[in-house]
Amino acid sequence: MKKTKMILAVGAMAAILAGCGQGTGSETTPAATVQETEETTATVLETEETTTAVQETEKPEETTAAPSESPDDSEGYEDNFSVDAEKAAEFGREIKEAVAAKDLEKLAELTAFPVYVGFEEGGESVETKEDFISLGADRIFTEELAASVEAADETALSPSMAGFVLSNESGKPNIVFGVREGKLAISGINY
Repeated sequence: MKKTKMILAVGAMAAILAGCGQGTGSETTPAATVQETEETTATVLETEETTTAVQETEKPEETTAAPSESPDDSEGYEDNFSVDAEKAAEFGREIKEAVAAKDLEKLAELTAFPVYVGFEEGGESVETKEDFISLGADRIFTEELAASVEAADETALSPSMAGFVLSNESGKPNIVFGVREGKLAISGINY
């Protein structure tokens, strides 16, 4: 019942606001303007009271929902420290699956460009997805990288300023990922 009242109040407010800026060709007298303002204020107050009542009754439901259940749960991170462990582990698993399958397309989809690729013979900044794919699966998916990523424990990742490091205990080779433009993405591959 309260939700119905809320919907009706919001609808009435929308109708009033939609009509406020539209002219009918006749001038509004000051008395009409005052009356219209008073009606609008009354509607706003009624809407605020209804909203408060709805929020108070729904508050326990909102607090029990996990933050990861938001519609854009992979977007909107402020920094690496705002990523919860479950989301970092989930992204780490996606990387591990791409590396295990030697799926260069999938790895490129998980990557933010430009990306640093630190080959043993010298590192380079790869500017685009196409340039990354042109490096070739054999060059990217070395045996050492595949073994290190496979041995990584994605459930024990810790955030740092650089991001999350997905590797075996020795730390290298590795794939580094972190927050780029609000989303998790690979930011470096080191051999």
